[in-house]
This record gives sequence, C-alpha cells and structure tokens, in this order.
Amino acid sequence: MKIEKNYRINSLFEFYRPLLTDKQTNYVQLYYADDYSLGEISEEFNVSRQAVYDNIKRTEVILENYEKQLYLYKDFMTRNDESDAIKKYISIHYPNDKKLKKLVDDLEHTEEK
Repeated sequence: MKIEKNYRINSLFEFYRPLLTDKQTNYVQLYYADDYSLGEISEEFNVSRQAVYDNIKRTEVILENYEKQLYLYKDFMTRNDESDAIKKYISIHYPNDKKLKKLVDDLEHTEEK
C-alpha cells in the first residue's frame, strides 16, 4: 500500500507541481521523490518534524483535490491504457506496418513536446 501511495503522490506531484508553493514543493520532493525522512527534512529547513509532517499531509490533500477537479493524472492513465491497447492490436494485426507504428509512437510523445 505504501508503494502505491508513493507512486500516486509522485505522479500527482509531477502534474500539479507548478501549482504548489516552494515550501510544499521542497518538502514533497524530498520526502516522496528523494526518500528523505521527516527528521532529515526538518534539519534541512530548521523546523520541527511535526511542521514537516503537517505540511506534507496538507500538500497530499491539495494534490488530491487538484486531481478531483482537473483529472490530469486520470486522463493521462486512460490515454496510456488506450495507447497500449492500440499497440497490442497493431502488433497482432499489422506487425509489419512501420508507418502505423511510427504514427502511434509520435502520438504518444506529443505531451513531451
């Protein structure tokens, strides 16, 4: 369960990071992405462990609320699932169609541009 939660928070963080304050960004980045402990973060910022904990918990709620309103992560996952289904279909029914494979690959990478 903890791994799933970490993955979800990291994913939400990637989508909604620009909407967070610098402090929220720093704490979540260190805690979830860089695997710092609450104590390490509190030492880094010269605040109590409780202050770090409270900030991280509030930020988790904020990230979940953004997702409830904007659905960026959910839509991304849906597009990934649909893309995987298309690729599977192509590999079965059109295994030699390089143009079709390239079109799907290009479509998948449009968000990165």
